[in-house]
Amino acid sequence: MKLNKKDILEALRTITVPGAGENMVDSGAVTNVLTFGDEVIVDITIKNPTLQARKKTEVEIMKAIHDQVEQKAQVKVNLKVDAPAPKEKVEIKGKQIPGIKNIVAIASGKGGVGKSTTTANIAVSLSEMGFKVGVLDADIYGPSIPIMFDVPDERPLSVNVGGKSKMKPVENYGVKVLSIGFFTKPDQAVVWRGPMAAKALNQMIFDAAWGELDFLLLDLPPGTGDIHLSIMQSLPITGAVIVSTPQTVALADAKKGVAMFQQESINVPVLGIVENMAYFTPEELPDNKYYIFGKEGARNLAEDLEVRLLGEIPLVQSIREAGDVGRPAALQSGSPLSEAYEELTRNVVEETVRRNKNLPPTEAIKITTMAGCSAVKN
Repeated sequence: MKLNKKDILEALRTITVPGAGENMVDSGAVTNVLTFGDEVIVDITIKNPTLQARKKTEVEIMKAIHDQVEQKAQVKVNLKVDAPAPKEKVEIKGKQIPGIKNIVAIASGKGGVGKSTTTANIAVSLSEMGFKVGVLDADIYGPSIPIMFDVPDERPLSVNVGGKSKMKPVENYGVKVLSIGFFTKPDQAVVWRGPMAAKALNQMIFDAAWGELDFLLLDLPPGTGDIHLSIMQSLPITGAVIVSTPQTVALADAKKGVAMFQQESINVPVLGIVENMAYFTPEELPDNKYYIFGKEGARNLAEDLEVRLLGEIPLVQSIREAGDVGRPAALQSGSPLSEAYEELTRNVVEETVRRNKNLPPTEAIKITTMAGCSAVKN
């Protein structure tokens, strides 16, 4: 069997380059094609550095050649990434917190998808793995982290650090926690305008004695609003994790959440998407799966946006019960839930390590324009 280079090039013309509108051949991405009997070597250069883009390119090349040229061809893809050089750094308005290595924002496009539950379980899983972890409950208007960590009645103590008075975070399950819920009554509504909420958050960020942390998780409020901008303006966030259910309505909002972090003016790397409430399995029928909110919606969204699907967490009653009693389900050692959260957490760590290896440190954003604010007059 002898393969024809012309046939192979025609097959590759049916594939679009990730992030470009042209096919692989005409765009110049394919730099060389060699054939030796039934062997094919394709040299290709792409600009998208993500693992998903690289893997997708390799699979598409092999499939195109096998489907359109020769099913038994031995295909080897030599893929090179020519990512654009990082832009020149801008002035940093925010500042880093000494001792904190990674700041990961847990966000969702809409409420009710289990973002805080996911945050709590990732945090205790990180702690169980031996990492030093903190959680900042930035959901000013609906703080639930104190309940999930069984510390709703605790209050941060004042400690002296370097001659300055600092808040000592409340600690449980090896996780340091700060929340606006520690400073309000359980039945008290937080009725604050944006600047006041931002000021409270800044105090919990910079006036806290966090100490040495491998991960600080930020439990952000739902949506894409003022609190999110205030956080990203104050801190250089390492990456963001988006939580969504498979439901179409939730996915539409999750897509907006990803778009917010990927805006050029914000540019926070998205580590991946978590599909929460992915399916329901009754205790008496452990082999059955019922897709109540839809099937694999977040998985498909992750593929479309070329980010990683970090994990699929089932809809299980004990997750809710564990959160309500203040003992996250990830602490149920040896259970399927514990294993699911452990896999999710490993993937978050893996993506964080890959992000830190391949990309420069994130900078806190600098707000330079009031465009779009109709109330502002020149």
